[in-house]
Amino acid sequence: MDLFEAISTRHSIRSFRPDPVPRELLDTLIQAAAQAPSALNEQPWRFYVATGDARSTILRSLSQHTHYLEEYLAVLGHEATQEQLRWYSELGDAPVIVVCTMPRAEDNFSRLNKHLSVGAAIQNMLLAATAVGLGACNITFSFWVRDEMAREIGVPEDRVIIALVVLGYPSDEPPISPPKRSDVAEYLD
Repeated sequence: MDLFEAISTRHSIRSFRPDPVPRELLDTLIQAAAQAPSALNEQPWRFYVATGDARSTILRSLSQHTHYLEEYLAVLGHEATQEQLRWYSELGDAPVIVVCTMPRAEDNFSRLNKHLSVGAAIQNMLLAATAVGLGACNITFSFWVRDEMAREIGVPEDRVIIALVVLGYPSDEPPISPPKRSDVAEYLD
């Protein structure tokens, strides 16, 4: 698959088959992520690739995310609330969870550069997943659970979790990507 096809067909997958993803394929995705540009070539990313028991540990931490949000989710209605509770406790049954981290930053400018750099790495990972036939979804969550999650999976205290990427083989034929706006640029002379 060429780059532009991957860009136009990539979308978030939220339901996965239980089939394990071969380590070689995961290595390919991590190497694609590592090729991203970064501010001052800092390469601030560090990924923790969780399967098996480590995956279960992450799900236990993440499922707490929704406990204090039930009032907010109730605004969405019972069905949407139940779907959100189910999603955050199972992550679509994805067999792989990639925990994306960066070094802690003291100032806003440094933090922004690190976030943008890790975001570029995540995008590379998502495009590579699409190119090799995997499904993926980049998710954020309530940060109040991230420190506990970090401790439980061994992320050093000088790093912070900023996102998760769930990976696996899509459970069904991937749906057609939703239409994207094309009027997103202003050309200046």
